[in-house]
Amino acid sequence: MEHRIIELETRLAFQENALEELNAALIGQQAQLDAVEKECARLANLLAGILAPRDADRP
Repeated sequence: MEHRIIELETRLAFQENALEELNAALIGQQAQLDAVEKECARLANLLAGILAPRDADRP
């Protein structure tokens, strides 16, 4: 019985560690996604600013 409890505690510790690592990876990926979205918005605004004068010149 004690062996089974030790085995379960070991598995639980491993799963908790894996969950912490996955959470850290998810937080890192979310930060990267936020940065990409911010850069896309910046580039879209830059492109709109570049194209706006051309659109205004059209009859």
